[in-house]
Amino acid sequence: MSNLDLLHFEHLKLAVQAQYLKNHTPSHEDISKWKGIDIIYFQEDLRQIAKGNISEKTFYTYFKNVPATKLPRIDMLNLLSIYAGFVSWHDFRKNSGLQEILSEETLTQELQEDPKSKSAVKTGNGGIARTSFPEVSTEIEEKPVLQNTNTEYQPVNEIRPPFETYDTEQKPKRKSLKRYLLGFATLLLTLLVGYLGFGDKLFDKTYSYCFSDADRNAVIQNMLEIKVIKENESPIMYRIQPGECFNYSTKDKVLRMEISSPFYENLNVNRNLETAPLEENIELKPDDYKMAVYYFSKKDISGNPDEALSLIKQKRNELESRISDNAVIYQVYDSDLYGIETLDKQKYITLVTTPTTSLRNLSVIEMKREKGKIVSIKFKINEDEENN
Repeated sequence: MSNLDLLHFEHLKLAVQAQYLKNHTPSHEDISKWKGIDIIYFQEDLRQIAKGNISEKTFYTYFKNVPATKLPRIDMLNLLSIYAGFVSWHDFRKNSGLQEILSEETLTQELQEDPKSKSAVKTGNGGIARTSFPEVSTEIEEKPVLQNTNTEYQPVNEIRPPFETYDTEQKPKRKSLKRYLLGFATLLLTLLVGYLGFGDKLFDKTYSYCFSDADRNAVIQNMLEIKVIKENESPIMYRIQPGECFNYSTKDKVLRMEISSPFYENLNVNRNLETAPLEENIELKPDDYKMAVYYFSKKDISGNPDEALSLIKQKRNELESRISDNAVIYQVYDSDLYGIETLDKQKYITLVTTPTTSLRNLSVIEMKREKGKIVSIKFKINEDEENN
């Protein structure tokens, strides 16, 4: 910022004052003495002509101080220049006529200067003899001005770009900084709460295990029980419905499972989850002994009396040979009065060899075998289907 810029700004304030005085009569002609209602009317006129606005604080800062010690922002200079009839601040500096006035004043001052010449002659004895020369009167012929510059501000019809209403007052940065800090702190707190609440699930991986019959290559249609074993924790039991897969989410690196089924051999599964696939099919080997007991327990013995009697004998012989004499057998009921009943080997064989349609609804919940004999059976006959 140079003194010339400040001089142009003072010239611009005079141009703004002249523009306003064309259609208004304020309390004082001098713009630096305006206040109150004068400033309000000026702001309204500025909005209508230049499509912009300045605040009262800005007016006091730049119009009350004469002469100005600093320039306002360029957008305010452009706004005031448009109000005075120019396209922009640059256009005002170029075409306001101030440059020509300053050039003429400088030339006149230089020509009016009266130079005087003095010389000193040094004498032989060391003294100084002063000789005064007559003053020379220099007359400069005044040259006619080829072009008169009219410094009055004439309205200029220019195509003005649309200006949005804005305030040229410097906005305080402290509020913006506080707003940013508050927003950042809120975001950080939200992320922290989300991590504490859902941090474990964010890093979980879901593994899917499906099960098939190793001999028949078919999906297992019996209920499975899966125990997930973790170090220093009690096992977690999962029951998988027939035909469904087991989906397990964890962030652990190792997975240990014990898989059991009434008609399949128990299987222990250990997986290193760092290298294990997310989906896997596990084959279970059928326990033919258990399946045989189940088959003979449900085998239909209807038909003519001779054939039925022969089938009953066959079923009893098969079950007698496959079930241990000390087997523990439980029948589970869907009843509010009692839920389970204990049977011995002979009662169970008599139950499943008696011709009745209820055997079609028999389902084995659990069956255990030791040393080639069935030592435990837990079964259920669906009473609802039986009654139907």
